[in-house]
Amino acid sequence: MRFIRKTKYFQDIQLVPHRGYLLWYGLLLIAVLSGPLWLDRFLLGEFSLVFIYAIAGLGLMILVGYTGLVSLGHAAFLAIGAYTHAYLLNQGVPLPVAIVAATLFSAVIGGIVGIPALRMTGIYLAVATLAFAVIVEQVLVHWESVTGGFRGMPVPKAEFLGMNLSDPTSFYFLCLLLLVCSMALVMNVLRSPSGRAMTAVRDSETSAESMGIHLARTKTLAFALSAAFTGLAGALFAHRLNYLAPDAFTIITSIQLLLMVVVGGVGSLHGVVYGAIFIGLLPQGIAILRDATPPAVAQIPGLEPAIFGLILILFLIYEPLGIYGRWRKIRLFFEEFPLYRRATHKRQKSFLRTERLH
Repeated sequence: MRFIRKTKYFQDIQLVPHRGYLLWYGLLLIAVLSGPLWLDRFLLGEFSLVFIYAIAGLGLMILVGYTGLVSLGHAAFLAIGAYTHAYLLNQGVPLPVAIVAATLFSAVIGGIVGIPALRMTGIYLAVATLAFAVIVEQVLVHWESVTGGFRGMPVPKAEFLGMNLSDPTSFYFLCLLLLVCSMALVMNVLRSPSGRAMTAVRDSETSAESMGIHLARTKTLAFALSAAFTGLAGALFAHRLNYLAPDAFTIITSIQLLLMVVVGGVGSLHGVVYGAIFIGLLPQGIAILRDATPPAVAQIPGLEPAIFGLILILFLIYEPLGIYGRWRKIRLFFEEFPLYRRATHKRQKSFLRTERLH
């Protein structure tokens, strides 16, 4: 067991709690960077998709895990980022400029969507974001002069300074670079006053407001940041698909993103990565399952959405802390063995005094 002795206030907000983090994450970074040496082209593409999902999960985690706002329409921001990026590339805009523009445009739309959603919480906010996703889907279908409608929109190859970034290896490193930068940015945002304000709003809006936190500004900022990271993931997702169509951004996509956050662990950046690995590789597992099961079972329509929904329900009931929460319990068990107490992680309902005012 490691005991950290804090002697400075800065230790509460530093990115690396102790040197052990540098060792293990350094080894992880070396393993990821050496991926093209021991992965084939197919697996490189799958792990690139995992990195893209992780970036989108960072955006949704800011909103759901750290601000406490539920969203069922994040596929809309993924679509906005993808279509904006592809449209700019088709107009001859350089790749970095198109990625930045798609990210900023998604952030602006997210901030606009967050304004009317300020007075809604819980199921009402979820329904409002779902309605927004439906509206965006209909815009993609009917605005044929820009999106191509059901015909779709081709995505040009990712090229920069004469380098072909559409190659599986180059695209793998591009997604990894943007994921690392996004992770570092989110970690710094969360330890800033704005990030701490988001956490306070999640824990208790009444307590946060009584301490001088502007609820409307904080929620709008959370929506904008969440949409920005999801739009960035959408720009990369466009190159992953190579051809955009409205049916690639449906309610199932939004459920997958939410499932990724819940399964990985709500309120944890580690959970984003675990959830992205789980969601990115789960379709391949379902495909293998279809091949191994009788045709009567494998040909059941809607099998994949049903499995996604079942997994979400099981995690909500039996492991609400997600995969990362389970890992923390296992690690604590071995650290405290044989003095570990079974009731250490027993869930208890507690109320703040300000919550009694409702």
